[in-house]
Amino acid sequence: MSGKKGVKVMARNKKALHEYHVEDTFEAGIVLTGTEIKSIRQGRVNLKDSYAQINKGEVFLLNMHISPFEQGNRFNHDPTRTRKLLLHKREISKLIGLTQQKGYTLVPLDLHLKNGFAKIQLALAKGKKLHDKRQAVAKRDADREIRRQLKERMRG
Repeated sequence: MSGKKGVKVMARNKKALHEYHVEDTFEAGIVLTGTEIKSIRQGRVNLKDSYAQINKGEVFLLNMHISPFEQGNRFNHDPTRTRKLLLHKREISKLIGLTQQKGYTLVPLDLHLKNGFAKIQLALAKGKKLHDKRQAVAKRDADREIRRQLKERMRG
């Protein structure tokens, strides 16, 4: 993502790729207050344990933590308030159909700034079972070992 022009990743949900199988991704705008966007630009945002939910044909992001703006006054925001996500109607109707199926959930993968606007990379995901997580860790370790061995052979 960071290779694209005008896109700067401000926060990643590292746990999401470990906990879920990502089926599809969507880019959504996010409704913010003035002090929230200022905190995001400072990188004071955390996506851990956050998720999206569809309510009455609208998508909302819950549990995303944006720290209060340091120079903010009494108009500062609640750090974990529910925030509305902006998606096209056809995307929302597709998500409604898919999230009603067993096991699907909406998880934010990252929060980035694109042309000055805050955007969320939202994933339609299915929870991994414990054995899937173990397999993913074993595969990652094996790949790392192979790369290390190749690197040693290239040197010697």
